[in-house]
Amino acid sequence: MTEPIKNTPDQELSFVTGGEVNIRQDPWWWLVAAVAALILVLVVAQPDPFKDIVVFARDGIAITVLVTVVSYILMLVAGLFGGLGRMAKNKILFTISTLYVEIVRGIPLLVQLIAWYFASPVIIQQVGTWLNLAPLIEYRANPIVTAIIAITVCYGAYMSEIVRAGIQSIPKGQMEAARSLGMSHFQAMRFVVLPQAFRVILPPMGNEFIALLKDSSLVSVVAVADLTRRGREFMAANFNPIETWTMVALLYLIMTLFAARIVSFIEKKTRYER
Repeated sequence: MTEPIKNTPDQELSFVTGGEVNIRQDPWWWLVAAVAALILVLVVAQPDPFKDIVVFARDGIAITVLVTVVSYILMLVAGLFGGLGRMAKNKILFTISTLYVEIVRGIPLLVQLIAWYFASPVIIQQVGTWLNLAPLIEYRANPIVTAIIAITVCYGAYMSEIVRAGIQSIPKGQMEAARSLGMSHFQAMRFVVLPQAFRVILPPMGNEFIALLKDSSLVSVVAVADLTRRGREFMAANFNPIETWTMVALLYLIMTLFAARIVSFIEKKTRYER
């Protein structure tokens, strides 16, 4: 008599609602591979100008990734505090958080970038003159640091609303149960509410990362040598706009597609208790 074949844990989870998604491969990786293959074909088949563009813009790619990743991490911190402030019972914290969200969210990112880069140094220098502090009087804006601050402030306002909505989506009974177990308000938020809210807001967080990656191209207007600016410099020097912006668009596309697949992978891995 043959013994029944035992299913693996993943096979068993395929009969659980929501568990079957974790044993399937993401079919859209083929699109990432197709775009990567197209870039490789262009570089190999026609090195002039496609390989030259990639070599010329590689430091711009690094700057784009740096600005995106650092801004995103800081944005998450700003969004967490902003979201908690929007739910605070303290009227001062609630008012400050609400003003931050309503004002910053209503101003375009490009305007904020220009203001941070051109206006903020003037204000700091005037304050330095008033206080007679030489470091402030001689202050000069660092393009990359200024761009990161501007993006963090702008996207932090949007993330604040995402965090607020995620926390409010958790039933109040969760907080009440945690408090009945003797947890403080902070412990209940830290160990019960926020971990559940994180799963709720993970998809919009991924969308924010992809949107931030694309909007990072705006930092080229404040003298940051990112991918867009390097592409513009190459086009001006070689007068080949079609090839230049085709390759720049493909480089942005491969980064956004890869980020989207990573976000999708994380969503699937956190969809049920492991």
